[in-house]
Amino acid sequence: MTDVSLARNSALMALGTVVSRLLGFVRTSTLTGVVGIGLAADTFDVANTLPNQFYLLLAGGVLNAVLVPQITKAATHDDGGHEFVNRLLTISFAIIAGATVLVTALAPVLVRLFSQGWNEEALGLATAFAFICLPQVLLYGVYTLLGQVLNARGHFAAYMWAPAVANVVAIAGLVVFRFAFGKQVPVGEWTPSMIWLLAGTATLGVAAQALVLVIPLRRIGFRYRPVWGVRGYGLGSASRVALWTFAAIGVSQLGFIVTSKVMTRAGDLLHRAGEVGAGKAAYGVAFLLFMLPHSLITLSLVTALFTRMSQAAHAGRTSEIVDDVARGLKMPAVVLLPATVAAVVLGAPAVRVAFPGNSPDEASAIAGVMIAMMLGILPFGWLYLVQRVYYAYEDAKTPFYLQVVVTVVATVANLVAAVVPPDRTGVVVGLGQTISNTVAAVLGLWLLRRVLGSLHLRSTTQLYVRVAIASVVAALPTVLVVWLLHQVLPQDADGQLTWASSLVVVVVGLAVLFPVALAVAHALRVREVAVLLDPVVRRVRARRG
Repeated sequence: MTDVSLARNSALMALGTVVSRLLGFVRTSTLTGVVGIGLAADTFDVANTLPNQFYLLLAGGVLNAVLVPQITKAATHDDGGHEFVNRLLTISFAIIAGATVLVTALAPVLVRLFSQGWNEEALGLATAFAFICLPQVLLYGVYTLLGQVLNARGHFAAYMWAPAVANVVAIAGLVVFRFAFGKQVPVGEWTPSMIWLLAGTATLGVAAQALVLVIPLRRIGFRYRPVWGVRGYGLGSASRVALWTFAAIGVSQLGFIVTSKVMTRAGDLLHRAGEVGAGKAAYGVAFLLFMLPHSLITLSLVTALFTRMSQAAHAGRTSEIVDDVARGLKMPAVVLLPATVAAVVLGAPAVRVAFPGNSPDEASAIAGVMIAMMLGILPFGWLYLVQRVYYAYEDAKTPFYLQVVVTVVATVANLVAAVVPPDRTGVVVGLGQTISNTVAAVLGLWLLRRVLGSLHLRSTTQLYVRVAIASVVAALPTVLVVWLLHQVLPQDADGQLTWASSLVVVVVGLAVLFPVALAVAHALRVREVAVLLDPVVRRVRARRG
């Protein structure tokens, strides 16, 4: 895969992710308007987060770790690897289906495990939601497995576009709910029809997301047929990878249980005190915002890099992997460092714009958690890249140890968050995630140097310093412009910017910050900025010509 094709594939994935994430914002904004942000919203958030967490772990862990390297090697088989892939898919489908049945049966236990302080009505509503939402685990697994077959064959776009379908279906369900039942129904007034409509359309959307991938698979000539049996087909290494990756999943889930309990407890305390602050639902919104730049930049790039790193690892071409690691570390930083500064400067008005159904105080609470997470967006990407390198070598043991580090550090921070005032709990949890990912990423890079040798970290560090300087320089005029806009733009009766005023602040602020940051970085001879801007410059020159 050339740099041009890598850039094209990354652009296609990024575009699909942009559409999906924008629809995700519409979905979350509509959900907030229909269900609210109180106790009922928290019960649905906990129930719908259970399969989402399994998806994040599966997509970023066991399925990627096992499937892509094995499919890449299967391409050398006489039949193009079709029988091998069908065997691997059959085994994976069976395992995921069994796991789905198990977790669905455990819905009442899981709801109690992931919440804290709720009364019986809230627990009952969350459990009803969970019974309908937890089958999404199987559907997410099917989506991920089929998507990775496409990725391993160099077809990346469909995998990133498919979530848009799920969001469209869920949004349609929320619109129907709004017209059929109104909005912000108290916990004790939910009927079976309401529960099935809200949770059922969420699950139906995930089913559509998985099934839509059948179309591009058929176009590339892949036909799935169940094939059983594992002996003699080289799946022993896949099983070892799966064992360690499932262990990492277990550790991560234990850590998330603590996070969920801490945040639901904070939300319950805030509800009882009649205060506005970040509970579990607000934490989920902040995480959605945090994941946007990671999905657009790092995830898209590393997903494209992972396939060719797997090929290079199988062929013993270490130098190619080192080059790809350097790309994975450098290319996202050109955008993500200015994005981090933008989050600090423009976080509150940006949340206000993205979620107009929330009050300014609610937007401020969400923004505080989001900013704390965004401070660690780059280390989060480093760790993601490091894990993919080890998975390319079919080594899941080292990522397991790194996950232990992440979980231990984050859990310590969560325990601290549990004893601070509840309106600050979310910020401490977010900072804990930033610290834990940074520690694990630095450790992972140090360990990776022992495997691959030099990772060109000196040039990477130089790039980071230059882009950081450029971002801070760009922040100065941005802060001044934002302050001036606050003096002249309309405000509400409480002295808060209106939604339209917040929109102006965000648009103007970004229009100042990013061009200045890129211009200063270019002046500091950051080559990646020129690569980023070259297509735009060429188009402008062509039009002038």
